[in-house]
Amino acid sequence: MADRLTQLQDCVTQQAEHFYNSIGILQQYAPSSPFPGFEKPGCKPSSPPPQEDYAALFAKLITRTAKDIDVLIDNLPSEDSSTELQVASLQKLELENQEEAQKLEEIVAEGEELLQKIQKSLAQIAASQLFSQALESNSSPSRLS
Repeated sequence: MADRLTQLQDCVTQQAEHFYNSIGILQQYAPSSPFPGFEKPGCKPSSPPPQEDYAALFAKLITRTAKDIDVLIDNLPSEDSSTELQVASLQKLELENQEEAQKLEEIVAEGEELLQKIQKSLAQIAASQLFSQALESNSSPSRLS
């Protein structure tokens, strides 16, 4: 995703395109103004009026883009955001990060302890089952004799 300044530049460029295109439409469909004593012979008639309402369309586009530009400008960092404030904010974030890292290390240590207890219990269960199987095989009479 582009940074805020790039987004702002894109919106300004888009706004310039809207203005340029709206002026082009005005030039294309606007009726010519007569100047007394300065009429060209064989002057071609003006183009028929457009079917669409280009004035309303470009007004909406220009307004929407202007609102987008305002939002992007409002989201830019203010002048109040000095280097000292940024450093203080980063130090606070670093402190929070260290606290969360310590909590994570404690949780991992608890998890490793639980894993060792589970592995020990599983080993005891396996040993008990082997012992039970050995007792059963020794106490059962031989069928081959």
